[in-house]
Amino acid sequence: MSSTKEFNWENFGTKGFGEGYSKEQRAQMEAMYAGTLSEITEKEVIKGVVVGVNDKDVIINIGFKSDGLVPLSEFRDVASIKPGDEVEVFIEEQENALGQLILSRKKAKIVKAWQDIEGALEKDSIIEGLVKRRTKGGLIVDIYGVEAFLPGSQIDVKPIRDFDIYVGKKMEVKVVKINHTNDNVVVSHKVLIEKDLEKQKAEILNNLEKGQVLEGVIKNMTNFGVFIDLGGVDGLLHITDISWGRINHPEEVLHLDQKVQVVVLDFDDDKKRISLGMKQLSSHPWDSLASSLEVGSRVKGKIVNVADYGAFLELAPGVEGLIHVSEMSWSQHLRNPADFVKVGSEIEAVVLTLDKEERKMSLGIKQLTEDPWTKGDMATKYAAGTKHKGVVRNLTNFGLFLELEEGIDGLVHVSDLSWTKKIKHPSEFVKVGDELDVAVLELDVENRKLALGHKQLEENPWDTFETLFPVGSVHKCTINSKNDKGAVLELPYGLEGFATVKNLEKQDGTQVEVGETLDFKVSEFSKDDKRIVLSHTATFKEEAKAPKKAAAASKKKEEVSAELPNAAEKSTLGDIDALAELKEKMEGKK
Repeated sequence: MSSTKEFNWENFGTKGFGEGYSKEQRAQMEAMYAGTLSEITEKEVIKGVVVGVNDKDVIINIGFKSDGLVPLSEFRDVASIKPGDEVEVFIEEQENALGQLILSRKKAKIVKAWQDIEGALEKDSIIEGLVKRRTKGGLIVDIYGVEAFLPGSQIDVKPIRDFDIYVGKKMEVKVVKINHTNDNVVVSHKVLIEKDLEKQKAEILNNLEKGQVLEGVIKNMTNFGVFIDLGGVDGLLHITDISWGRINHPEEVLHLDQKVQVVVLDFDDDKKRISLGMKQLSSHPWDSLASSLEVGSRVKGKIVNVADYGAFLELAPGVEGLIHVSEMSWSQHLRNPADFVKVGSEIEAVVLTLDKEERKMSLGIKQLTEDPWTKGDMATKYAAGTKHKGVVRNLTNFGLFLELEEGIDGLVHVSDLSWTKKIKHPSEFVKVGDELDVAVLELDVENRKLALGHKQLEENPWDTFETLFPVGSVHKCTINSKNDKGAVLELPYGLEGFATVKNLEKQDGTQVEVGETLDFKVSEFSKDDKRIVLSHTATFKEEAKAPKKAAAASKKKEEVSAELPNAAEKSTLGDIDALAELKEKMEGKK
């Protein structure tokens, strides 16, 4: 051991540790020390080695002058972390307030993930991600720890209706867009499928020809047809080519994602619009109709459509016959087919015409019952003079058609509705659906014609009116209406009369006005034409005649007066009661 005297105390003075080294020695030692440290930069990712683990932190050596600390919570995804493990960390601070090197494994993973995502976009590479959850309009996919958005339209080439089936599953995607401002990433799975389909699509289009049978998957349904994916190529299966039978919507026989066999019916020059058929894969049902089916055969079927002119009866899918409205009832008055049949009802019918080559058939249902006009009791039941009640089925300008029973219609002419009222149109008297009592006027079984009358249920009151309204008789009348030709007058017993303009002049020279009630003298009476013409002017102008004429008229008046009591007595005894009753009836009808 050397003597303490030989130790150079000058090198270890009181100024500080190491200050006793010479400049050359100090430079040499600093060079040796610097060689053991790494140059580091904040905010970058670097590899380090775990040198220790405690309850809160993981101690990592990154070759810096001091070890760094990473919270133990950032290693939750690692089964066990131990000294010697190599990890990537992010340098947050070289030295904080306590002089510690602050590191982050979490941020290192994020930085590395974004670097990988940008690299994947640049290189157009495929990434495997995990679908975490569903979101509005698509899915959230975890790639490298970053949540990326997968739009619903980018999941598959066909429309996706249930996004939930992908949640929790791995999926290969490609990065299609990065928005650094919002840290958003958009990915697509569809682009991977499209590339695989390009070859398949090209092969299908190159070999496409009419009559070719292909297998496809239903990808979309509309009310007019079905779109079918043939393997990257879409075709339209029109609703009329799905089934030989009548269907209202494709969903009645098909469903989404169903695999179907179809035949190519047609396509355009560039093969972008392809028409497909399904019913063409089976023979037409008309070809398999029973040979025993012929005119007169009774058939059963289901009503599949009701139109204004008739109804269609389906005997089998693709085999329909038309029941014209005229073949639904023996009635000559056509009604709405919906009054007889309803869609979906199963009925029986008779074949009227049949053309298997043209695949057309007409049917009838009235033929299932006997024609009422051919019944033996027709002539007796509806003999002239018999009385019946019927339902008004139709109104025309000249009259109305009355249905007495199913298949038996008769005409009531407008002139046969009332003895007294002048009816211009039947609608003034009745409406469709009303019941009406009638008497048979004429029956023609051979020509299926029946003339009916309503007024004939009562006696003709004009026979009595002839005695009450003789020419020259004066009556109180009310003016109902006026025009440039004259006025319509209201007479007793609900009758109407007429006076020309020149016969409406009053004694003071003024004209009679509507609503006034004055004396009018009968100037014309026609029982056959049911017309009464009157004059107010005649009631006072006759008084101004010459005395001779006045005397002659007075004498004639006396003669007439001598007869009038008898006539009045006759009317009183014979007709007045009947007229009173008739008036009550007419007023009641009115």
